[in-house]
Formats: sequence, C-alpha cells, structure tokens
Amino acid sequence: MELALEVTAVIFGLVYLILLIKENRFCWYFGIAGSLLSIFLFYRIKLYSEAILYVYYVIIGFYGLWMWTKNNTKTNQLKVSNNTIIQNIGLVVIGVSLSVILGKCFDVYTDAVSPYLDAFTTIFSFIASYLEAKKVLSAWGFWIVINSLTLFLYFNKDLNYYLGLTLIYTVFSFIGFVKWRRSLLASA
Repeated sequence: MELALEVTAVIFGLVYLILLIKENRFCWYFGIAGSLLSIFLFYRIKLYSEAILYVYYVIIGFYGLWMWTKNNTKTNQLKVSNNTIIQNIGLVVIGVSLSVILGKCFDVYTDAVSPYLDAFTTIFSFIASYLEAKKVLSAWGFWIVINSLTLFLYFNKDLNYYLGLTLIYTVFSFIGFVKWRRSLLASA
C-alpha cells in the first residue's frame, strides 16, 4: 500500500513541478491530488510533521489555484515579484523559531522520527509554499535549502521514490529560480 501511494504521489508531484515552473495554473490540481495521497503515507510511517505539511499543501494548493486563476487575464496576470532582504531575514527568524518549538513538541509528545529536521523542513515548506502561491522569487531559494535537507529525511526512512522526487525537486528548484528570475526581469 505504501509503495502505491508513494509512486502515485511522486508522479503527481513531478507533473506539478513541471507546470509550476512554466507558471501554468493547472499545476495546482496535481499538487493538491499528490498532497492528499502523501498525507496518508506519511501518517502511516510516522512522519507526522510531513503529514501536517501535506495538509497545508492541500490548503495552499487551493489558495494558489485561486490566486493564479483570479489573476489570469492579460491585463491582470499575477507576476513574479521578490521580497527584500529584510523580509527574507524575518522569514528565516520566524521559521527557525517555529521549527524549534514544533520539533520539541514532536520530540516530547510523539514517537516521531527525526523530529527537529522534520519540523524544520515542514515549517520552511509552509513559508516557501505561501511565497510560491504569491509568485515570490525567493520561494525557490527556500526550496533549494528545504529540498536538500529533505533528502536526508527520506533517505533515513527508505522512501526511495520520494528521495528521487526530492532530488529532482532540488535540481528543478534551481531551474525554477532562473526561469522566474527571467520573468521578474522581463516584467520590470
């Protein structure tokens, strides 16, 4: 059962990523479907922060779909923007603080595996996903770090398909950054 969930979610995740980089609003449908499958998988294997993260991905998927759809006319299209350095530093401080709190909760009150790393990747994925839905370029910088750390988490749980997907996500995060940066510069 876990293998079928993992493989299907990974396929949806790849389609989501390709469409996201192309700024195609249909990416959100695949993101939502893959996230729903992932919730069940991560709960079954006791990566609770990851399960919570994927609940958030479903919610942010609907938000992203709404944001990208409501602004999908030629005159009112959502364009790539960027945060200031101060805004990004603020997000890092908030993210680290919340990661420590969540990690401590899962360490003390559950049988979670890798509670602090899991919490860190979860909290920062919340942040990056929100930025992604708003088409903020710095989302890709966060994803590069998050995906790199998530490789260790999935390797330790023998989630080989998710490991492969996350490796692809890491590489494509660089590609997404370059493409969205070009889009940002073209609209300036």
